[in-house]
Amino acid sequence: MTDLSSAIADYLKVRRVLGHKMELAERLLGQFCIYYEQDGATHITTDLAVAWATLPVDASAGWWAQRLGVVRGFAAWLQTLEPDTEVPPPDLLTGRFGRVVPYLYSDADIVAMMEAAGSLTFALQRHTYRTLIGLLAVTGLRIGEVIRLDRGDVCADAGLVRVINTKFGKSREVPLHPSSVEALVGYEQQRDRLCPVPVDNSFFVSTPGTRLRYSVIQPTFKKLAGQAGLQPRSPRCRPRIHDVRHSVAVRALVDCYATGGDALTLLPLLSTFMGHTDPKSTYWYLSAAPELMALTSRRLEDAFEVNR
Repeated sequence: MTDLSSAIADYLKVRRVLGHKMELAERLLGQFCIYYEQDGATHITTDLAVAWATLPVDASAGWWAQRLGVVRGFAAWLQTLEPDTEVPPPDLLTGRFGRVVPYLYSDADIVAMMEAAGSLTFALQRHTYRTLIGLLAVTGLRIGEVIRLDRGDVCADAGLVRVINTKFGKSREVPLHPSSVEALVGYEQQRDRLCPVPVDNSFFVSTPGTRLRYSVIQPTFKKLAGQAGLQPRSPRCRPRIHDVRHSVAVRALVDCYATGGDALTLLPLLSTFMGHTDPKSTYWYLSAAPELMALTSRRLEDAFEVNR
């Protein structure tokens, strides 16, 4: 058959032309390709796909089903070119993801992880992760949006970051506090000193000067969280990089309640700030937060007390 890695690249290209980001699929199919080549397989089979999908023995059934689903989508496309390709049945691995409990980071947690970045091996790596974590914590950007930032997207003079063609093809400008601008300018200076000839035009760069990759950021973030002393609060509440974004949304509403603000006025603004197409998407970030439930309960108690 054709080279699997080339076929995966073609598949991702076609799907992206149709408007799909395919970030998770790219990562999982890359892992599947390595497994496929190590197995010495000549074509995709259902048994091979299932064996790979269930490799993480301690994972949930939902994660197994999602892994297999990614391979299944690719296999269905590949079968039109390679008739020997087997497409796993859609109901072979079933399972639903139960919603995880968001790990809400305190300011102290973020500071501890930024300080932990000082233990990384290379100087550029230390500056990159310290600044990256800080930017996530003050803007609520998606990690994919941070990875895709080019140098011209960080506008220090205007005090903002431009997020171009992100999820759903949207773009937006995210304002920055002067202290955040100062931190980004400081990173630029260190980056240019330590990597004067970068390979890529990206704002954040790896030690070799290339654009950062999620497959490297995720385990590094997990390592820094551990060094910062952040422990799982339950089997379904673990430090995750995406929960930094979740924390920004919750903190905005908590601050609004604490200052007597109007949450109904805030939510559309917060939705725009976070790059959602509809405020309903923002509600998803807020509905599972214990801190918000406590504030809501107190407001209800106050309302009932007034109406007695």
